[in-house]
Amino acid sequence: MSRIAEKFKELKRRRTRGFIPYITAGDPDIETTESLILEMEKSGADILELGVPFSDPMADGPVIQRASERALRHGIGARDCLELVRRVRKHSDIPIVLFSYLNPLLALGLDQVGSELVHAGIDGVLATDLVPEEAAEFLGTMRDSSIDTVFLASPTSPDKRLRLIAGASSGFLYVLSRTGVTGIREDLSATAGDLVRRVKKFTDLPVAVGFGVSTPEHVRQVCVHADAAVVGSRIVSEIAAANGDSELLSRVGLLARQLAEAAHEPQ
Repeated sequence: MSRIAEKFKELKRRRTRGFIPYITAGDPDIETTESLILEMEKSGADILELGVPFSDPMADGPVIQRASERALRHGIGARDCLELVRRVRKHSDIPIVLFSYLNPLLALGLDQVGSELVHAGIDGVLATDLVPEEAAEFLGTMRDSSIDTVFLASPTSPDKRLRLIAGASSGFLYVLSRTGVTGIREDLSATAGDLVRRVKKFTDLPVAVGFGVSTPEHVRQVCVHADAAVVGSRIVSEIAAANGDSELLSRVGLLARQLAEAAHEPQ
């Protein structure tokens, strides 16, 4: 059983939900990212999404776009992300999902990417621009290496496509709370709960909800229906605001604890 599956099994046993933060590798620098991962775990994160900086992040809003730009200015690429996770694995067993676009992964070599991820200590991969209809070869490589594959389900996806997405996913399935790009929102879309219920007709996998989840109250709303809440832009925004501040880790850690406590409230 993968670390991701073990974590969701543990959450189910505790009758609670999961908190999944997203951060961009190399923002503000790679050393701070390593410290942030450990701080997130200490603050209650159950699984971590680690973003690979990319020059054309089509699915990301301005907050994460700027984080990618900052990381790219430091020359951070996919191999740097793998080396980062190798270092983290000396201190932590937190499940880590590599959140990427397909090109940086293919740059590792399609015949080698699975073993590269395994040897680094990656548990799962979410390739944002990879659709299940075109994923057979990539999925085969990941399955051979026991790497979980997480796919995105959108509110506009018909049931036929949700079935396809569910069949291609392992570890968990990621439901978008709304259409569009990532970003901080004041209000959460009411469609997320309906989509979670639709998805669960086609899979027994845990379902996480993200895109626009920004506050502890949003996390509570998500966790009424879903098995986990993903928070990205809000955390990345806090990292950017605290850059250069000696209290960066404690500031981000406090935010993570507030979000984690909301997810971990008994259901």
